[in-house]
Amino acid sequence: MVLEGYRGWAAPYLDRMVRPFLAGGATRLSWLALGLSAGAALLSIGARWASAVVFLGVSVLIFSGGVFDVLDGEVARRTGRAGPKGDFLDHVLDRYSDLFILLGIALSGYAYPPLALLALASLLLTSYMGTQAQAVGIGRMYRGLLARADRLILLTFATFLIGDLALPWPWAPSAPFVRLSAYGVSFTVLDVTMAWFVIAGQWTALHRALVSYRSLADPPS
Repeated sequence: MVLEGYRGWAAPYLDRMVRPFLAGGATRLSWLALGLSAGAALLSIGARWASAVVFLGVSVLIFSGGVFDVLDGEVARRTGRAGPKGDFLDHVLDRYSDLFILLGIALSGYAYPPLALLALASLLLTSYMGTQAQAVGIGRMYRGLLARADRLILLTFATFLIGDLALPWPWAPSAPFVRLSAYGVSFTVLDVTMAWFVIAGQWTALHRALVSYRSLADPPS
């Protein structure tokens, strides 16, 4: 959970950002975040027939969806409407947002589809372990290498980079699909990101599972 340590630093900025949305309610922001994620997925798929440049738009949509995902919780807390119902809806929509974005990347033609699907499974498993800890009475588990904020920032950076490299800059690669090569293996920035999601996601899921299991009391003998 790399970005969690910066929550205090971001608090003053978050305070100013949340004010215009206090009257609208948190639920609208949750659905708006989902809509932006769906838009990012559709735009990613469209890159197959267009150009990698469209990933600049994908980057903006993913980042915007992440911002609204943060703001919905803040709005709920500051308006006194935070509760189990809104929390449940927020987590359901977050999982569908993850699903949309990763499926869009898998179908974009700029990432190896099986790797993207493995990354999706890892992210869903990471989230499941966090909520399963809460289900057995330990409390929501957020620790690990790949919390949701971390992966949204990584996705924002990766999609921006692949779109930026497709522009006619002097340093941009000339290979199709903005592919790079090392040791005879061709890959994209998104492939590297998906591989990290698999590794860090599985580590985070197993870590959360182990910590949760050790926290549970043994049955009386």
